[in-house]
Amino acid sequence: MGWRNLCQKAMKLITSPTLKESFHLLTITLLSLLLPLSFLLIARLSCVNYILNAIPSNPSQRSPSFLFSFYFYTNPALLYVLVSVVSIATLFHGLTGKIAFVSESPEAVYLPRLYAAWIVLCILQVSVGLGIEGSIASGIDGGGFGVERSLLSRIIFFLGLHEIMLLWFRTVVKPVVDDTIFGAARAERWVHRAAIALSVGTLWWWKLRDEVESLVVVAEAKKELSMEIEMADFLGWWLYYLTVTIGMVRVVKALLWLGMVLLCRRVRRNNDETSEEDQDKV
Repeated sequence: MGWRNLCQKAMKLITSPTLKESFHLLTITLLSLLLPLSFLLIARLSCVNYILNAIPSNPSQRSPSFLFSFYFYTNPALLYVLVSVVSIATLFHGLTGKIAFVSESPEAVYLPRLYAAWIVLCILQVSVGLGIEGSIASGIDGGGFGVERSLLSRIIFFLGLHEIMLLWFRTVVKPVVDDTIFGAARAERWVHRAAIALSVGTLWWWKLRDEVESLVVVAEAKKELSMEIEMADFLGWWLYYLTVTIGMVRVVKALLWLGMVLLCRRVRRNNDETSEEDQDKV
């Protein structure tokens, strides 16, 4: 009887709404970080590519681990494609305010989109997991160039990265997690956006702000040294400035919104003053 009561209490605790909501928030936050971690991994791959091309091979030097070598020669193309697609979709969404594969109703989830989200999430999770593990095992650090962009450039890039992460959260992560935990779509809440902003801000301050600049620095360094700029270098450079463009779009939209608010307040104030003057004349 004692074990049965203990099991019943444990089941009630596991199925309690509070625990499910907490697990839901934690899972969404961790899976949403796959997108900024993809940028970190691409930056490290760019750094490795530069080192392998700039320094002649020396048999006495320690070779990269088999795991990282396997990833470096097989998976980067897939990673570039996934990150590029999400980034382009974010730019299109920022310019038009809508996107084709995002449902107008947050409560609606279509099975083909859900299955596609499952596949994309699993592929990116495996790719990023193998790549980050391989880079750590090989001692790869993308922040060794000593070149820093301006503070304004860093802020705009961070804003663009946050926008990309939000689209990744809304179109891929959240539908999958909602279906897995609750069996149905859930409305987006402010706590989700706050957790995502806090997590990407922490990762940015800890690692990304120094290493992600390898995306653009590698291509510029190769150009100065008259080295051949490969497709991976160009894609890294392109992804960096695409993210900056997304951040600039967000800044411009925020300034336009602020201008409209100030203009509406001024028009309302003028109308009130005109009404008071008409009443005084009467």
